Amino acid sequence: MTTPNLAAFGFNEDYQAVYDLAYRYARVELHDLGPRMDKEDWFPEAQFRALATQGLLGATIPNEYGGAGLDVLAQCFICEAIAYWNHALSASILASDNLCVHNLVRNASAAQKREYLPRFADGRAIGALGMTEPGAGSDALGSMATVARRDGDDYVLNGRKLFITNGPVADVLLVYAKTAPEKKQHGISAFIVESSFKGFRVAQKLDKMGWRGSPTGELVFDECRVPAANRVGGENEGVGIMMSGLDIERVIGAFYAVGIAQRAVDLAVEYASVRKQFNRTIGEFQLVQGMLADMYTELEAMRALTYQVGREVCGLEEGQGGRGVVHKRSAAAVYYAGRACMRILDNAVQIHGGMGFMNESEVNRLYRSGKVLEIGAGTNQVRQIIIAGELLKEIGGR
Repeated sequence: MTTPNLAAFGFNEDYQAVYDLAYRYARVELHDLGPRMDKEDWFPEAQFRALATQGLLGATIPNEYGGAGLDVLAQCFICEAIAYWNHALSASILASDNLCVHNLVRNASAAQKREYLPRFADGRAIGALGMTEPGAGSDALGSMATVARRDGDDYVLNGRKLFITNGPVADVLLVYAKTAPEKKQHGISAFIVESSFKGFRVAQKLDKMGWRGSPTGELVFDECRVPAANRVGGENEGVGIMMSGLDIERVIGAFYAVGIAQRAVDLAVEYASVRKQFNRTIGEFQLVQGMLADMYTELEAMRALTYQVGREVCGLEEGQGGRGVVHKRSAAAVYYAGRACMRILDNAVQIHGGMGFMNESEVNRLYRSGKVLEIGAGTNQVRQIIIAGELLKEIGGR
């Protein structure tokens, strides 16, 4: 594949340079890690931290804290480019750099930024977001059971978080807990938690069918003491941080889907060009050509929507998100991207035939991982609810 011509979508040469840097580095340094990551569920920690030497970690961290000072759209392109060559490692980058770090860039105090952002920028810290719980997945706000009580100069956290990407390897986590449970979603606060804090532990590393090598875990907070200075934003004001962060997360997830889908299309075209049956390459058969045409068309449709919504969230101001047009369109972007990506992956496996059913094939690894794109950051059904809800509000407001 040649890298996409971003100028054709109205992006300037700076974005192209960022994409190309990430793409070239991932091709040389990260692609060959994929088989071992999948087979052993191995997280290449050294290679992850080394991304900092290329400026590929902490992309949105301001220069004064050691980051590249780029916008979230550049971060999206980094995620897409790396996902093309190593989708599992890109998932961990997304969880650290966007879900954790970018939320801190947007919402942390000046003191918190001075303390933590340089650690992410130079690779000393890997981040994670602690939101989902055993009983609080799609209903992350209403069913959240993790609580934090004030005790002098600390908060004391008690509860569990589940399905946390990077949970087993994270050094710093952005964690949501209820400081006023009686207020339900309006009683949530956000906290910066270091893995070294007393009372924090990783209960288990989870065994997944896909995204292997991007560690996912269950986390326990047992009288975990967190300095009050580590609360992000005001007490009981975490829902605003969470919801605006989710809108951006959904968009970067759509970029991630574009990277995986592009890889699947390229693998399918290559295989159809060399695999022979009945003394002809299978790409010469019209039924296979139809599948390839469908895959390409869906890819370009998801790319166009994703890139446009990427522009729209790029300037999302602090406190915005979680409602209105951007909420609807970010949900639509990841909803379409997830569904289209799975259709592309299904066709890619079909074109590979028996080889596509083998665990060791790259297209199989992509297929097993792609399903999470219809589940994470809100399931397809939650995305539908968001989209329809905002549409109905618009009608009601006329």
